[in-house]
Amino acid sequence: MYGRRHGGRPPFALLDPEFSFGPGRRGGSRGGRRGGGFGRTRAAVLLLLAEEPRSGHQIIQEAGERSGGLWSPRPGAVYPTLQQLADEGLVRGEESEGRRIFTLTDEGRAHVEAEPPTAPWTDAPAGPGDLAEVLKDAARIGTALVQVARDGTPEQLAEARRLADDTRRRLYGILSEDRGEPTDGTAAEEK
Repeated sequence: MYGRRHGGRPPFALLDPEFSFGPGRRGGSRGGRRGGGFGRTRAAVLLLLAEEPRSGHQIIQEAGERSGGLWSPRPGAVYPTLQQLADEGLVRGEESEGRRIFTLTDEGRAHVEAEPPTAPWTDAPAGPGDLAEVLKDAARIGTALVQVARDGTPEQLAEARRLADDTRRRLYGILSEDRGEPTDGTAAEEK
């Protein structure tokens, strides 16, 4: 449905390395600045438990709030992470009022202090409102391109394709400016 370019994933799934297609299946990329989804979830669990005891559900909610709604770990990532951390002796879970509440052990607290993880919600590229607006802009541009392709002359279509190509290159150029790369977008596209 979404084609081979994105591995069959909807384009918005590329923004969330823990995007899920259903039980046992993961989409998105394991690479990137933050590492794979497991590393992000582990960091979130450790940092949030360093603040106060929480249930798995509270961890998911708090991570979502701190990222402005851009990312929250999936239950299928949080609970296995909590179990692994318990197996490592870093976390302890206890029943309280019908819920399992997790706390860092002394060893877990020492681990977080010695090797503080990077908060996975601090490097979110844009707020949810910003992302929604960018996606709306992309949809409007796509609609305009379809209209030109359907109703335009061959010359108009050629001009629209040149404009779309130039726009794509300039958008990549925005990213490459941050890294000191050429602004024509070719270096960013080849990556």
